Amino acid sequence: MRFCSLSSQNVLKIEDILKQVRIFSNSNIIEYSKLTHDSNPLHFDLERAKNAGFADLPVPGILVASLFPQIIASHFPGAVYVKQTLEFKSPVYCGEEITGEVQASNIRQMKEKYMAKFTTKCFKDGGILVIDGEATTILPTLAMNKLEGC
Repeated sequence: MRFCSLSSQNVLKIEDILKQVRIFSNSNIIEYSKLTHDSNPLHFDLERAKNAGFADLPVPGILVASLFPQIIASHFPGAVYVKQTLEFKSPVYCGEEITGEVQASNIRQMKEKYMAKFTTKCFKDGGILVIDGEATTILPTLAMNKLEGC
């Protein structure tokens, strides 16, 4: 997993982009299934997946979308995730490099905390959009944790 902050400073501003790159594995799907009790055969039975129009076993969309709170919480420990909308655009398969991206679209101060809205996107090879959405969070601060470079 690689993290990246595309901000000139370590304070969140509108239009700042935070990214994380991840490759999902079959063991990630198995662990996800055990944790959530989601045993949808589309993720385990290749014949069913192909009958549903997939080229291979798809990674559960919610597992891929878990990149968004992970990106936000890694930059802002103590962040509270308030809302997330998701639109699944294209399937993700094991072994594909997925880039999760959150971009600050609105920030407003609420007493000693901040309400921040982010556009949320995941891309795979060649910039193909696989998930599109928006998240709303309460951040304890706008100062970002220093993470690995781009």
